[in-house]
Amino acid sequence: MMNPVVHFEMPYRDAARAARFYATAFGWQTQALGEAMDHYVLVTTALADVKPGAPAGAINGGLYPYKADWPAQHPSVVIGVEDMAAAMARVGAAGGQVLGEPMDIPGIGTYVAFTDTEGNRHAMLEPRVA
Repeated sequence: MMNPVVHFEMPYRDAARAARFYATAFGWQTQALGEAMDHYVLVTTALADVKPGAPAGAINGGLYPYKADWPAQHPSVVIGVEDMAAAMARVGAAGGQVLGEPMDIPGIGTYVAFTDTEGNRHAMLEPRVA
C-alpha cells in the first residue's frame, strides 16, 4: 500500500502577505487559525480530487538531485496551471518572482520555478494536453 502526500507545509514571515499571494496568484482559499493554533494558516487548493474516492488535494511528488549551484533547494510543491503565461504574470503581480524561462518536459508539459513573497521556492506546471 502506498501512503499518498495529502498536505504540504511551508514557512511564512508575514501571514497576511503569504495568504494574499496564494489567493491572488492561484485562487487558493486560506483560513488563519489564530493564536490558539500557533497562528497556523490552513490552505485549500482543491475542493475535490480528480480521482474518485481520493481525498481533496491528494498529490504525487518527485525527487531531484541536489546541485550546488542551484538556488533554494528545499521542499517545494508544483502547482498545476492551465495557462503558463497568465500564471507567470499573476505570480509577478502578486509579488512573487519567476525564476528563469519555462522549460518543456517531454510528454509532461511546461515547467517553471518561482519564489513566493516569503522566499519559498516552488514551481508551476502546465500539463501537456494529449
